[in-house]
Amino acid sequence: MNKTTDEQQRELRRLAELPDADIDTSDIPEIGDFSNAVRGRFYRPVKQRITLRIDAELLDWFRAQGGKYQTHINTALHEYVQGHRDPP
Repeated sequence: MNKTTDEQQRELRRLAELPDADIDTSDIPEIGDFSNAVRGRFYRPVKQRITLRIDAELLDWFRAQGGKYQTHINTALHEYVQGHRDPP
């Protein structure tokens, strides 16, 4: 990743200190129609690396499903938790 120069840092600080009213947004088109918007499109949940001991036959089954077996295990665990949460 590129480091910012001192000059860039000064410019960023100057811009951060500008009041909203002084920011010229005239060159940005206004978007009023959000009908095609997708909520959470760029959301990526935080993942944590762990070591998990799992029965060999379960691991074999998930691997046999093809694709990313760890993602399939994660999805199955999500579904299990959703089905076992206390109602609000």
